[in-house]
Amino acid sequence: MQKKYTIIKLLTVTYFAIALFEVVAEYFVNRTLICVLKPIIPLVLIVIYYIESDKKNMLFIAALLLSLVTNILFIPNTSSCLFYGVLVFTIHRVIVLYLIFRFKKVGDFIPLIIATTPFLLIFFYLFMETAEIPQNSIYIIIFQNLLISLFAGIALSSYFMNDNKQNSVLLISALLFVMLQFVVFIEKYFW
Repeated sequence: MQKKYTIIKLLTVTYFAIALFEVVAEYFVNRTLICVLKPIIPLVLIVIYYIESDKKNMLFIAALLLSLVTNILFIPNTSSCLFYGVLVFTIHRVIVLYLIFRFKKVGDFIPLIIATTPFLLIFFYLFMETAEIPQNSIYIIIFQNLLISLFAGIALSSYFMNDNKQNSVLLISALLFVMLQFVVFIEKYFW
């Protein structure tokens, strides 16, 4: 048991070190380091999950593998890679939402609708203000905006309706996904 704990701790430190170096590589636009480090991040998460979890959920592992593919597809700055990256990331989001709905029962839809609305407004405003969206990506990005808004709405409404550790972690995860979506919009379309 102690050996497993040590391995998990070492892998967690490795994960954050790789993430830090990847952020620095992104800042300095070092393509070589980005190409090497970006795909490793989901792989380390898969290894941590596989070692730590007693019950392995193959859908969760599939979501992390799709995250790896998305990371690879977002490295080049071409419209075709962006299209396929958004497509794979959409499948990733559908799986994540399925897992959330499977483990988290939504009883009242009114708080969910109220919590989802601001995110819909923000992402569709960004969508409408963005002039350079490739034609082949429009419908996928609209669907992507709906998915991230729904995910954030579930997390926010669950947190306010029942503040516990599970809902707090879900809210933090959703806010990080929202920030990621926002940053991708800014990076890919406004710069």
